[in-house]
Amino acid sequence: MQCRHCAAPVTLPMADLGTAPPSNAYLREPALHAPERWYPLRVLVCENCWLVQTEDFAAADALFDADYAYFSSFSSSWLAHAKAYVQEMAERLSLGAHSHVVEVAANDGYLLQYVAGRGIPCLGVEPTASTAAAARARGIEVVEQFFGVKLARELVAQGRAADLTVANNVLAHVPDINDFVAGFAVLLKPQGVATFEFPHLLQLVQQCQFDTLYHEHFSYLSLTAVQRIFAANGLVVTDVQELPTHGGSLRVFAQRSDAAPVVHGRVGELLAREAAAGVSSAAFYGGLQGEALRIKRELLAFLLDCHVRGLQVGAYGAAAKGNTLLNFAGVRADLLPYVVDRNPAKQGQYLPGSRIPVVDEAHLRAHRPDRVLILPWNLREEVTAQLDYVRAWGGQFAVAVPRLEVFA
Repeated sequence: MQCRHCAAPVTLPMADLGTAPPSNAYLREPALHAPERWYPLRVLVCENCWLVQTEDFAAADALFDADYAYFSSFSSSWLAHAKAYVQEMAERLSLGAHSHVVEVAANDGYLLQYVAGRGIPCLGVEPTASTAAAARARGIEVVEQFFGVKLARELVAQGRAADLTVANNVLAHVPDINDFVAGFAVLLKPQGVATFEFPHLLQLVQQCQFDTLYHEHFSYLSLTAVQRIFAANGLVVTDVQELPTHGGSLRVFAQRSDAAPVVHGRVGELLAREAAAGVSSAAFYGGLQGEALRIKRELLAFLLDCHVRGLQVGAYGAAAKGNTLLNFAGVRADLLPYVVDRNPAKQGQYLPGSRIPVVDEAHLRAHRPDRVLILPWNLREEVTAQLDYVRAWGGQFAVAVPRLEVFA
């Protein structure tokens, strides 16, 4: 395998999770009678540029198809995050009716609805038909294509260069990371600003977040690797913010290299912290496999103990990270009979691999489980507040990452 950024040979392993289907490939009932696509799920590290990456087995258009079922707007905390971001950027960059904002991976319009609400002209780029349709229903104009240099040039030729480009939780999802990043250098106006949010590799390793490894994530990103990738593709990292979202994320600010941008001191400070943690050394990546095995065993012990004791267990959140966890642990419906999700696009379907049915919240109220396993552990506070009524019948909650914890 060659590194998808620098083309150096990639051989250093970080995690081998066996095989798994794409984590967002939910199944309808007829598909239960047919085979599924399973791919090896191995993550390697480039020792030249320190980009962490999955091995290439599944093409992007097979992972992000017309039935893609992740809709951002079903998380109230994520909507609040998006709204606060728009307010901050509008003030920081003096955005108004004269400006143009482009969001790449606009999903269902979760963020651009707040941009449009301020009277700021905007455009979404979103290749998945299901989410693009939801964004259009909100009145957002959407270009239904994958982003790269070619599309960026087309947009600039149409007079749609951007004062601000937004790319939340998409940088990890692109197979050709060089073409993707170079597209922003093309699309930005000379003094335009690009922001990128992505889960921070430092948190992934230090907090044992192995369940965020799945095929739709082609890369796992440190600021060390991102700065190098940006510099090679016409962008300069000018600032960075550390965020609590998705278990610990970075928001990276960038501008065109020819804009002579000023670099904030936070960039150097975080790069120094990453260096001290060892992100540019093989040893940093050596412990995650053992932690994944520990979490797997703890989850299985918990579910088996509940089964022996006659305790009913249900799960909440048909999340991609949950599918990685359940398939790596070999959990099936005999130990976890259902998972609740607020998203109607997932209800009535089955989780990929484990084939556990996805149900609505009324199912949870009707069956009153003794334990509710929260699969999207990063939304722990939001979910426990939403499901507060579980406590009324003596139910408790549980999470498996970074360690098995049961709590009221």
